Amino acid sequence: MNYRPLSLVAALFAALCPVNVMAADEASVPVKVTAPIEAKPIPALSFFLVNDNRLTYAYDFAYRSPGTIGPGTKHVLAFTHFDTWAYGSNSVNFYVGKNSHAEPAAGCSLPDRGCTGVTEYGYQFKSTFGFNEIFETKAFSIGPLRNVELAVAGYDALKNSSGGIDRTAVQVGLQFPFQLPYKGYFTIAPQYYKAWQYLSAYTAAANQPAYPGVPNGWLDYNGTWWIDIGYYMDLGFLPDYLPLSISGRYFIFGPMGTGAKPGSLPAVFMPETKMEFNGEPIRLTLDFSKLVWGPQYSHYTDVWIAYKYRYNTYGFDNKTSPLCARNACEISEAYAGVTVKF
Repeated sequence: MNYRPLSLVAALFAALCPVNVMAADEASVPVKVTAPIEAKPIPALSFFLVNDNRLTYAYDFAYRSPGTIGPGTKHVLAFTHFDTWAYGSNSVNFYVGKNSHAEPAAGCSLPDRGCTGVTEYGYQFKSTFGFNEIFETKAFSIGPLRNVELAVAGYDALKNSSGGIDRTAVQVGLQFPFQLPYKGYFTIAPQYYKAWQYLSAYTAAANQPAYPGVPNGWLDYNGTWWIDIGYYMDLGFLPDYLPLSISGRYFIFGPMGTGAKPGSLPAVFMPETKMEFNGEPIRLTLDFSKLVWGPQYSHYTDVWIAYKYRYNTYGFDNKTSPLCARNACEISEAYAGVTVKF
């Protein structure tokens, strides 16, 4: 019998179906089985692209208010929040200020007579909505102009002075942010401004029998224009061991009328308001934490000094209003502080 064809078939079968024969010692070695690779879940994106919170203490060296006979000092503590999200930004500032005896609190009509100074509370907020982000375009970026934004803002400030000042305001308009060197920016925002103000002295109709007085003491001012200007820039041309930056913010208000109906009070108590200037033209900031601990801690602790200027405070005419005697409606001073990020 010829076995040659059978051997050829067996060889072909062995080539197609090889058998792995392992020695006893090799069979005892465990075989590592690799599990299939699983795709890692994509982490959820944070709603806020930037979330910044800071606490500030500031000291005013020569603060003034309408009706005071001279400058005094002021301590301020403030909390500031800033964030950016897909369509814009939000900022909120809460503050409390304590003045010296030069501006006495309610219940004491004369300064420096042992009375405590006024306490001031307030908050400010501002939100922007970028047209580039809303319309998914770059059409609103031209040269140094980075965007065009809708800006909405407002504030409320209360002082427990003898006049019981409480002003509430809202603003809405456009904001134009521009790029500056060294990652800086400059913004200008022309807006519509509407304010209401409470002065307890305006409710004293009993002392002015010929006049009806102002209902509940609230003045309802005419809507007017407002310009909000701000800037920031690192002084990047300086050496690394001198991490300084400059910034500033300034508001200009248009005239708001008297806030009261004609004949409500004597003209001396309800003068026509004037254009008001209010802000901080320049602030010089030292990035103290970067200087001491390195760039990874940049702006965790800032030490700064600034110049403040305000004219025609609350719209009162500094030249003619009785409340502005001795230039009480003009503030021109330096103040300083420290800001900590957390």
